[in-house]
Amino acid sequence: MIRLSTTSAGFEAEFAALLGQARDTTESVDSAVAVIIAAVRANGDSALLHYTAQFDRLTLAADRLRITADEIDAAVAAVAPELMAALDLAATRIEVFHRMQLPADLQTTDTAGLTLGMRWGPLDAVGLYVPGGKAAYPSSVLMNAIPARAAGVPRIAMCVPTPDDVLNPLVLAAARRAGVTEIYRIGGAQAIAALAYGTATIVPVDRIVGPGNAYVAEAKRQVFGRVGIDAIAGPSEVVILADADNDPRRVAVDLLAQAEHDEAAQAILITDDAPFADAVAATVAVELATLPRAAIAGASWQAHGAIVLVRHWDEAVALVNRLAPEHLQLMLRDPALVFARIRHAGAVFLGAWCPEAVGDYIAGPNHVLPTGRTARFASGLSVFDFLKRTTWVAADADALANVGPAAVALAEAEGLQAHARSIALRLGQG
Repeated sequence: MIRLSTTSAGFEAEFAALLGQARDTTESVDSAVAVIIAAVRANGDSALLHYTAQFDRLTLAADRLRITADEIDAAVAAVAPELMAALDLAATRIEVFHRMQLPADLQTTDTAGLTLGMRWGPLDAVGLYVPGGKAAYPSSVLMNAIPARAAGVPRIAMCVPTPDDVLNPLVLAAARRAGVTEIYRIGGAQAIAALAYGTATIVPVDRIVGPGNAYVAEAKRQVFGRVGIDAIAGPSEVVILADADNDPRRVAVDLLAQAEHDEAAQAILITDDAPFADAVAATVAVELATLPRAAIAGASWQAHGAIVLVRHWDEAVALVNRLAPEHLQLMLRDPALVFARIRHAGAVFLGAWCPEAVGDYIAGPNHVLPTGRTARFASGLSVFDFLKRTTWVAADADALANVGPAAVALAEAEGLQAHARSIALRLGQG
């Protein structure tokens, strides 16, 4: 774990090194992924069956690629009622928040007499990738599928690997609750290729969203352009601004809640109190010993964790805007005052009673967020990712007479005579 202080002579170089840490996987999989995508494009379902047998130890016939309604029914029945209630509460809150994001169409008639507008409409089909095996996250199903449904997408196809033919009941229950229309028991780069290009069984989609391993991320990169994608997500991260009024244990656990995601995750504490920083660091060590994922969280904390001591919160704000973190917790006496000056963060959690973990599951805003400092220019998943904008113009003869001559002049200046003539004919000049 790195300890930094803004009073140190070498702070700027040390902080720059922290910013420049390479936390993404160094595994080069682009060639292997290209081979898989090419095989799926050429051989369709047979390639899916081959790779599913190879990677998931599951031999299938093509008619078993899709998970049946009966299988989903059985999975839902196997989920404990209290867990279904929790899932339903989360889904309801997520849906309410995302439906509030829906934009209104625009129409205006300007002084020249042209009527201008912009119309919003949903995509036709979306593909959702969900990790399988050890990494089974029903919360990600809700966060990716519900905004698509709120946007009005009529078809949501989900791919989830089922190694050794093991279905995760809660993942399937979440898919049903979120409005997923079809589910396939395939994963990896081959699933991304099937969603992008289609097979005899799987009809292609227009956009692919959802997390996955290095092969899935690379496959999304390679099919981008054929379809839209959400992002190429990197390891998760949190920055916590906390003063000494906080309980060190709460802050320590909040840091570890991010660290337990992945060995490459990053958790950073920024504080203005040195004894408090020491107390948090000591408590992290104590809490680590009690975590089931202690090996993962410990590796993350040791390799990428940091505690930064600042002289005042003005320094902290400047550092946060340079870090542009995926998650930001403001555990301060007046968090709103600091939040007003934060320009770059994927999602912000205000106050000591609002840990980032509440945003992962139940708050309502999306937990699919920009990582790796991309919050400088990117935003979290929303209904806008599943909508398109179409602009339109209507004009009569008088309106065209008002603006047409200027358009003719510009077209002629660009040497595009057919453009100019298209308008000039209507102005009686051709």
